Amino acid sequence: MSGVVGTPGSGHVESTFFDIDDIVASEHHVPCRFEQPVAGLGFIDQTSDDDDIQEGTKLELPLWLAAALRSRRRAIVNVELPKQYKETYREILTADANVVDLHKLGPYYYGCGTKLLMFDHPEKGAVSKSLLETFLNRFRRIMDTAQHAFHADGSGLTEKLDNVEKMLFKAGQVGVQQFSQWEKMESRKLETSFTVISHRKRKRSQINA
Repeated sequence: MSGVVGTPGSGHVESTFFDIDDIVASEHHVPCRFEQPVAGLGFIDQTSDDDDIQEGTKLELPLWLAAALRSRRRAIVNVELPKQYKETYREILTADANVVDLHKLGPYYYGCGTKLLMFDHPEKGAVSKSLLETFLNRFRRIMDTAQHAFHADGSGLTEKLDNVEKMLFKAGQVGVQQFSQWEKMESRKLETSFTVISHRKRKRSQINA
């Protein structure tokens, strides 16, 4: 099965300019094959002394650079799917996404995968479906764990999570803490109201007596 990613639909990988996580995700290296020689770019190939990049050269390039070299106006490189997004890994995630160490596959697994969808590719639909199903299948367990460990240090519980999942876990813990605080406040309000009512009843009884 081919691993070549074709021309991006928009001609570039979209980024959120001031989002640090997005910038880091764009630095993720993807395997590329040069479809034509490029003069003066030989310095990026550490295995060659040539001043130029030769046709057929295979290199791993940052996602942002690969996108710049593969647009509608120029097809200098073909971008291949990284192995963690190929069929073998997608099948593992389909079997049981919850047991997979997603952080090991890439701390920005969802972010990088989403950026790869900006390229047209025969497996684009399968990758998109896998990303969505993986996220949904892991979401409930992440939230359940966060709710039952809101007082605990979550570092040991989040070591296998992607960066997005870690933020969800933290948000889940914060949500449970805030709800718990709200419940305590409501309990105090109800207790106060009950005391006031009882006091009023006693005063009414004394007056009637």
